[in-house]
Amino acid sequence: MTTILDRTANRAPIPGRASRLSLTPKTGSAASALDGAWWPRSRDLAAELPSLADALEARWGRITRIAVNPGRWRAVPRRVSSSGHALHVGWFTELDPDKIILLSYAVSRCDLLVVPPEAQPASAARLMSAAAVPGSVLTPGVLLSDEAATAHREREDRSGEELREADGGAVLGRIRGPVAHPVVGARMIPLPGYMRR
Repeated sequence: MTTILDRTANRAPIPGRASRLSLTPKTGSAASALDGAWWPRSRDLAAELPSLADALEARWGRITRIAVNPGRWRAVPRRVSSSGHALHVGWFTELDPDKIILLSYAVSRCDLLVVPPEAQPASAARLMSAAAVPGSVLTPGVLLSDEAATAHREREDRSGEELREADGGAVLGRIRGPVAHPVVGARMIPLPGYMRR
């Protein structure tokens, strides 16, 4: 992917566009791998960062620096204006591509999972909830991988349901097949014929 560094990004935030953000609750529990999740509306950092910085200011103080991996963004501006001050943006290829780091003078650092803008609302809601669990050690890669598996299972379940409805339920045996040995405990035990369904 080609990354364009935009040195002149000075876009004003779009009015009425609040950031879609989920933060880990302030508790005395162990530190988490992430401080929450952010679901931007696009891959345009210059348009998305001002509202994110404004939304975080009450909790984290004035955001002054932001670090991203350039692999997921159309362009990485060096500076973005937000509420009368400049956000300095740095890009690092070593940084997890699905994470953004925001730095402030007050609290120091906030690590957020970046939910893909094209994510379906149900998928984004699960990701944002999982990233905001206090004490969680799950990385962005693990969270996105788990969500991809969940979304895949949901699609398979929906397509199986649609097939059964279209075929009057006759497809059920072809989709799942007969269960020869139900699992009991940690090993498989064949049940007598009269106990099988």
